[in-house]
Amino acid sequence: MDDRHTRRFGLGTATCLVMGNIIGGGIFLLPASVAPFGTVSLVAFGVLTVGAVALALVFGRLAERHPDTGGPYVYAREAFGDFAGFLSAWSYWTMTWVSNAALAVAIVGYVHVLLPGRPTDTTDLVIALGALWLPALANFAGTRYVGLVQTVSTVLKFIPLLFIAVVGLFFFDPANLGSFNEGSGSALGGMSAAAAILLYSYVGVESAAMSAGEVRDPERNVGRATVLGTIGSAVVYLLGTVAVFGTVAHDKLVKSQAPFSDAVNAMFGGHWGGTVVAIAAVVSIIGALNGWTLMSAQSPYAAAKDGLFPAPFLTKRRGVPTFGVLAAVVLASALTVLNYLIGSGGVFEILVLITTFSVTVPYLLAAAAQVYFLLTGRRDKVRPARFARDLTLALTAFGFTFWLVAGAGYAAIYQGVLFLFVGILVYAWMAARRTARQGEAAASQKGEAAAATALPTPADHEAVPPPAASAATPPHTT
Repeated sequence: MDDRHTRRFGLGTATCLVMGNIIGGGIFLLPASVAPFGTVSLVAFGVLTVGAVALALVFGRLAERHPDTGGPYVYAREAFGDFAGFLSAWSYWTMTWVSNAALAVAIVGYVHVLLPGRPTDTTDLVIALGALWLPALANFAGTRYVGLVQTVSTVLKFIPLLFIAVVGLFFFDPANLGSFNEGSGSALGGMSAAAAILLYSYVGVESAAMSAGEVRDPERNVGRATVLGTIGSAVVYLLGTVAVFGTVAHDKLVKSQAPFSDAVNAMFGGHWGGTVVAIAAVVSIIGALNGWTLMSAQSPYAAAKDGLFPAPFLTKRRGVPTFGVLAAVVLASALTVLNYLIGSGGVFEILVLITTFSVTVPYLLAAAAQVYFLLTGRRDKVRPARFARDLTLALTAFGFTFWLVAGAGYAAIYQGVLFLFVGILVYAWMAARRTARQGEAAASQKGEAAAATALPTPADHEAVPPPAASAATPPHTT
C-alpha cells in the first residue's frame, strides 16, 4: 500500500471533520424556519445543544473503550451482537448516501445566485453530480486530501458565519424579535414544534468516532474532537440565529428565503449579502459532502470486516475504503438523477424522510451500548461519582435520541421502519453465506483430521515388534 497519501487525522482535522459534517447547508435557512414559533425556538435550541453535547461525550467515552473505525456499529455489535451491529451499520450507511444526494440538490440554488442565468434541468443535474463527485475524488486521493479539504472548507465557512453572528450582535434590535411564543398554543408546545425542525441540526456528532481508526491517539482525540466540534457548531448555530433574529424584522424573517443574506443587508446596506452567503453556503455544502462521503464508507467497511457486509467493502487504499466511497457516490448519483427525472414530488422526498429516522437507529444503539457497558462493568473499580456521571450522560443521550425519533414524524418513522426491514433481508443473506462458509471450513478441517488419523505414521511402524523365533520349532538336522 502507498502510504504517501495516507495520514492519520490529528485533533484539529478531526474537530474540523465533526464541525464540517454538522454544519451543512441547512444552517442558512434555520432562522427563517423557526421564526414562526417566536423566540421560544432559541430555548429549544439551547435544550437540544445540551442533548447533543451529552451524545458527543458518550461517543468520546465509547471511543476510549473501542477506538476502532465504525463508531456506532462497533459499539452496538460489542454490546448486543451481530444483528444489532448490522442494523446500526445498515441504517447509517443508507442515511449517508441519501443525505448526500439531498445536499447535492441543495447546492444548486446557491450556485445559481453566484452564476445567474437561465437554469435548465440539465445544467442543474450537472451541478448536482459535480458536487457529489468532486468530494469523492478527494476521498479517492486518500485521507491526506480528505483532511486538507475538510480543514480548508471548515475554516472558510466558519469565519463568515461567525463574523455575521458576532457583528450582528452590535446591530441587535430587540424590536425585531417578535413575541416569545408566536403560536396560538402553549409555550411548551411551541418549543416542541421548533425542536422538531431543529432536531437534526446536530447530526454528525459521531463523525470522529466513525473514523476513529484514522485518528491519531483515538482514545484521547476522538472524545476531544467530538466535544470541541459539537460546541463550535453550537456557537455558530446559536449566535447566528440570535443575530439574524435581532437584525431582521420578524414579519420579514418569517417569509425570508435567505435569512443570513437579509441580515448582512440589514447590517451594511446594499444587496451584496446574497452573494457572500451563497459563497459560504457552497463552501459549507462541499465540505459537508467531503466528510459525509468518507462517513458513507466507514460503517460498511467495519461491518465487512466482521462478515456482515459484502467483502468488496473491505477494499481500502490510502486510508480510505474506496469501494464504499464508490458505492455511495454511485447510489447518491442515481438518486439525484431520479429526482430530476420524476420532478420534486416523488421518490426523492420519501427517501429523504427515511434518512431522518435512519440516523436515530445507530444513535439509540450507541447510547444503549454505553448504558450496557456501565451496568455490566466492574463497578468496584470505578469511582461512584464517575459512574453516576457517565450513566447520567448515557441516559441523557438516549433521551435526546429518543426525542429525535419522536420529532421525525409519523411518515419518516413509517418509511424508515420499512427500509429497515429490507436490511433484515440483507442480514439474512449475509448470515446464511457466513454460516455456509463456516460449515465448509469445519467440514474441511474434519476431513483433514480423519485423513491424518487413517494414515499410518512412522511411530505406528515402530510399535510393531519384529517376529521372534518360536520355542516349539525343532532344530534343523541333516
